[in-house]
Amino acid sequence: MYKDFYGLSERPFSKTPDPRFLYLSRGHREAMARLLYAVEERDLILLTGGIGCGKTTLSRALIDELEEHHQVILFINPRLSPMEFLKTLAARLGVGRPARTKADLLEQIGKQLYRRYEEGTCPVLVVDEAQLVPHKELFDEIRLLTNFQLDDQNLICVVLMGQPELRQRLRHRAYEALRQRIGMQFDLKPLDREETSAYLDHRLQVAGGRPGLFKPEAVDVIFDFSGGIPRRINQIASLALLEGFGRETAAIGRDVMDAVRIELDQAI
Repeated sequence: MYKDFYGLSERPFSKTPDPRFLYLSRGHREAMARLLYAVEERDLILLTGGIGCGKTTLSRALIDELEEHHQVILFINPRLSPMEFLKTLAARLGVGRPARTKADLLEQIGKQLYRRYEEGTCPVLVVDEAQLVPHKELFDEIRLLTNFQLDDQNLICVVLMGQPELRQRLRHRAYEALRQRIGMQFDLKPLDREETSAYLDHRLQVAGGRPGLFKPEAVDVIFDFSGGIPRRINQIASLALLEGFGRETAAIGRDVMDAVRIELDQAI
């Protein structure tokens, strides 16, 4: 609808976690640097952040950034029992027939991890939405993966990504052993007002448009309503483009955002 009107080749504020659209704010840049360092060191890293802050997009960007000698194993729905998790992990590591007992499964996984090491490949386990892990026992299995190691390095890197409640959960004394294995951690914060403006311009340019489409007063409204959360920014900016297209407005200003503000106030 509005793409041709604003000279866009694609929608700039889609809900999908396309790493091409990742805007590296100060926080996102530091998070990516820590992720890459953890992979290089084959460490266990904890990345947390509020809903819609860009964790999943960061994970996709990390996958794109890694070289061919890395094997990424991504769990996007960690609501699994320990045995389901281990069997899935074994299968993704190339085990043709995962064993039925945990002891045999762990032996199969260990052999595959060492085989990857001999081949010069580093497995990277990424557990997205890790706050949904249902059992402490599954966190124990994830922790024990770091026991697969040589004298000077681990055989697998583990990335735990989740909402702030994950950090709260892991503070309980029952997770002390896991906390001691976490080599580094980072909490991703929302964008500030200046970063929100740069975020809008960045996504417009990736989509083939021009920066400055959103006037400063429009950016103020978007920042106020979104709180700097990228997913909310996308939602509000999409509504603004639709409203601007309907009004045949070349730039998004106060009048457009006043109409969007009414719609947002009436939203469920």
